[in-house]
Amino acid sequence: MEKRLLQILRCPVTQKGLTLARRDLLGKVNAAIEAGTLRNRDGNVLAASMDAALVTDDGKVLYPVMDGIPVLLEDESVNLEQLGG
Repeated sequence: MEKRLLQILRCPVTQKGLTLARRDLLGKVNAAIEAGTLRNRDGNVLAASMDAALVTDDGKVLYPVMDGIPVLLEDESVNLEQLGG
């Protein structure tokens, strides 16, 4: 993802900045998806693993990136507190 794009993207709910999720966080997210325990804000259990995602500066909310396109919809976001720290 282009650096210029990352500099202007914001969480649509909190207006916090977004950065690319690190590989270790994606590993935890994908492990929870595989276990069937991760839900988006809409309450749907996530079924497909993520190759990329954006996370808010405070590390609380994750937005999936699908086919290189950030999905910045509140209902599609993931509350990272589900991962248990």
